[in-house]
Amino acid sequence: MTPVDLSRSVVCALRRAVEDGELPVGVVVPERVVVERSRPGGVGDYASPVAFGVAKGAAVAPRAVAEVLAPRLAGLAGIERVEITGAGFLNFVLAESSVGEVVRGIRARGASYGFAPGAGETPGADAFLDVPLGALRERVVHAAVQRIVSSQGVEGGGVAAARIAPVAKRDGDVRARYGVGAAAWAMLSVPGHETPVFSAWLLVQDESSEFFRVRYAHSRARALTRNAEQLGFQSEPGEVPGAGVLLGALRDHPLVLEAAAHHRAPERLVRQLVVLADALLDFQYHVLPQGDEKPSAAHRARLALAEAAGTVLAGGLALLGIDAPDHYL
Repeated sequence: MTPVDLSRSVVCALRRAVEDGELPVGVVVPERVVVERSRPGGVGDYASPVAFGVAKGAAVAPRAVAEVLAPRLAGLAGIERVEITGAGFLNFVLAESSVGEVVRGIRARGASYGFAPGAGETPGADAFLDVPLGALRERVVHAAVQRIVSSQGVEGGGVAAARIAPVAKRDGDVRARYGVGAAAWAMLSVPGHETPVFSAWLLVQDESSEFFRVRYAHSRARALTRNAEQLGFQSEPGEVPGAGVLLGALRDHPLVLEAAAHHRAPERLVRQLVVLADALLDFQYHVLPQGDEKPSAAHRARLALAEAAGTVLAGGLALLGIDAPDHYL
């Protein structure tokens, strides 16, 4: 069960509880509920405050709502157990999904991993070469939001009424100075109401730059595939001990996309890609055989995981309107 599946399961459980009379008829069932990673020291893998929102409109205690939902959710496939903490927080311990399952799921969806079921193709990226500087930030943010929202099967991805801060006049033509991709990254890295920051780090070609790291991580995934071919082996999904950080980033990707779409917040996707890229760059050193070591099933499984991460990075960058190079000189 993915985090997005979990969110939808909570909505379904809430709807059934109302239909069965366990919750007041007046309860308004939301289309989406918040499901977040449990904080350090918290209970389980994910948590949701859904009971508080429901209780507020139904004149019942949040814990009473949680006690209705918990047993309905605990019996679902993919959920190991549900615990209630505090005044009514639902905490979920998910059944461990294997690395192979996650990798096969990404292979099946390709760059559309994390998209809602039935979502059509997202709009293509715009070049923004002829957009007036005064309107550049707004156009870049609107286009990214439209692509992200479309990935979740929602029509009309317009940004909410919040003001989009333009590029400061002192920064001049940021496209000419930094390149379209780097300029877009800076414009999308902060919430729309904040003024983007352009500095020399956008042009840095080493891992001190987040923009470099994300695109470089994708190129490293592609390079690992080429290197494996030279060594005579290909990837095959399987179990990969010690892949917790990278696996966790891949599992969270659908939830981040769903949240970025709901909040019209491409900066959430930017942060997710940085997390994923950093995990892949750390993991890359364990993929290929070392010295006289011969390729094994473990190497094939590690390569499959690295390729899956590269695929997700490419899909995320495409949603932001930024290219993902196969080679990085």
